Amino acid sequence: MKILIEQGRVIDPASGRDEVADVAIAAGRVLGIGKLPADFAPSRRIDARGCWVLPGLVDLAARLREPGHEHAHMLDSEMAAAVAGGVTSLVCPPDTDPVLDEPGLVEMLKTRAERLHQARVFPQGALTRGLKGEVLTEMGQLTAAGCVAFGQADVPLVNTLVLLRALQYASTFGYAVWLRPQDAWLGAGVAASGPQAMRMGLSGVPVTAETIALHTLFELLRTFGAGAGARLHICRLSSAAGVELLRQAKAQGLNVTADISINSLHLTDHDIGYYDSSARLTPPLRQARDRRALADALADGTIDALVSDHTPVEADAKQLPFAEAEPGATGLELLLPLALKWGHSEGGPGLMRALHVVTAAAARVLGGALGTLQASCGQLVEGGAADLCIFDPAARWQVTPAALRSQGKHTPFTGQELTGRVRCTLVGGHLAHGG
Repeated sequence: MKILIEQGRVIDPASGRDEVADVAIAAGRVLGIGKLPADFAPSRRIDARGCWVLPGLVDLAARLREPGHEHAHMLDSEMAAAVAGGVTSLVCPPDTDPVLDEPGLVEMLKTRAERLHQARVFPQGALTRGLKGEVLTEMGQLTAAGCVAFGQADVPLVNTLVLLRALQYASTFGYAVWLRPQDAWLGAGVAASGPQAMRMGLSGVPVTAETIALHTLFELLRTFGAGAGARLHICRLSSAAGVELLRQAKAQGLNVTADISINSLHLTDHDIGYYDSSARLTPPLRQARDRRALADALADGTIDALVSDHTPVEADAKQLPFAEAEPGATGLELLLPLALKWGHSEGGPGLMRALHVVTAAAARVLGGALGTLQASCGQLVEGGAADLCIFDPAARWQVTPAALRSQGKHTPFTGQELTGRVRCTLVGGHLAHGG
């Protein structure tokens, strides 16, 4: 289909483009921006006046709950939520049921996702079988099946020898290892250690649960991985102390990237309120000084990407006492407006950086794993894949369960009014959302 998007504000943070222009799309690619071929005859026109035409978002952490929840058609609803949020490419962690530790499961997930003709799905394979931290998975076979990286999701890898072998093996074959830094024993609490958790009587997770894990990872990388080109991605950093360790590691030349979630960027432990289970998250919300350090590091590039950490949780699993509730919150449809809210906040980095961390910067973390998409993923460029969204920056909407397409209706942002909403999303030139 040939599509002409007319007179939108075309913004591409990777190239610095910011202009009102027409965008021509044909055969799944961007044919032209501004100056269009004289013989271009669109079969569909989209009036984008007053809207922004943006690169499709790249979300590095979005759980789709399949395999495991096929009976509830979770894949259908969460993919619909992705494109409703302008997300055209997403990475799903391996903690499905069963775990993504076999090629057949990965192939099944990719096939089912492709049939929906919505966002592009890039599975993350399990680093160890069953995420048990004992035996490494067949990374070569999983890569051939479509895995873009290997990790443990939120399950700590206790055995340091297994961790070392995983880094060495992945380094040898050029695979990326994605890990969330948390000590298995210190990280067993349900809220961030501090006055708030103490007053509420909640078991705490100290900052040292994160920093001890980071020290271990970086030391192994320095000793055994730096020369071999090991690639390590730190998932969901949560503390000021963790930011400082990351900053030092990058200054020393370690091949490491990192992300944070929209929850940690905007919220603190005080947002738990009166035991609000919607704020029961992993990692836990920390203090204001941690939130400020994370925001500053995301702005200056120390932290590479912002993610939704989308985790749809059923109502029965949330309607429990705080400590017993399942951690997680919906986020796919909130990623773009919350990124822009941060960008435009007092002391924020502005529009371009806010868009960059959810588009091209996130795509850069994936690198060569994107295959033929690598050159244009997260960008809006002539000749690139037509993965883009049309965003109405003036639309105001309230975060309510009814306003979300995801089956996960729980988020600590419930009740907040957000500015800006996606009107249309195209993936490979196909209109996946809106009209």
